[in-house]
Amino acid sequence: MTTTVKTETGPGADSGRAPWTPDELTERLRAVSAARYHDRHPFNVRMHEGTLTRAELRRWIANRFHYQRHIPVKDALILAKFDDPALRRGWSRRIRDHDGERPGEGGIERWLRLGEAAGIAREELWDTSRVLPGVRLAVDGYVNFCRLRPALDAVAASLTELSAPDLMRTRIAAFERHYPWIDTEGLTYFRGRVGQGGRDGQEALGLVRAWARTREEQERAVAALAFKCDVLWSLLDAVDGAGGSEGLREEGGRA
Repeated sequence: MTTTVKTETGPGADSGRAPWTPDELTERLRAVSAARYHDRHPFNVRMHEGTLTRAELRRWIANRFHYQRHIPVKDALILAKFDDPALRRGWSRRIRDHDGERPGEGGIERWLRLGEAAGIAREELWDTSRVLPGVRLAVDGYVNFCRLRPALDAVAASLTELSAPDLMRTRIAAFERHYPWIDTEGLTYFRGRVGQGGRDGQEALGLVRAWARTREEQERAVAALAFKCDVLWSLLDAVDGAGGSEGLREEGGRA
């Protein structure tokens, strides 16, 4: 796919360094995800081991919703950087995936149903005053990154989607085994992202491989993906360290 998207280079960006081949770039991008993706975070590890309390799991669902609701916002910011109508049409699918074609559809709606299945009312999820400060900073940082950085950087940051399908499969199995108090109908979001994440990740990877032609551009792409991994990690740091301070209705005991 070709496009008129422009990338930015600084003075002396190449400095005589040969660019990596597309396959070498892909290898470096995948190495970032392997080392820094948030599946390794202690909170995610405990979630998948089944040792989170109901309060902890609800805290994560509620605060992660602040990230989920901003996914179509960041994708709209990325879409606005594209000059190619075909590329805009393709990327707009991501917005529809989360916002839905009509009320009652889309990823945001499915996350709201996850919250309901876990005992969190919709109005609590939409109440931004309950969002932890660290989560707010992480999400704002990612949205502003997509707003301010060139298209290459913003698209490269989305490459965490390459790791999402495996995480979703692990999460579905963990919820079904360890958290039976959450109705399985609430897991629809995770099931849908197995296919969507793989598709979107491959699409974004193809764009990054095509656009990042100089070593400077390639290193920017790798750095952008590392930044996104840090965003997701920081979000979990905030949730993990919050205790019961966010004020959601909680119940004692292990799930």
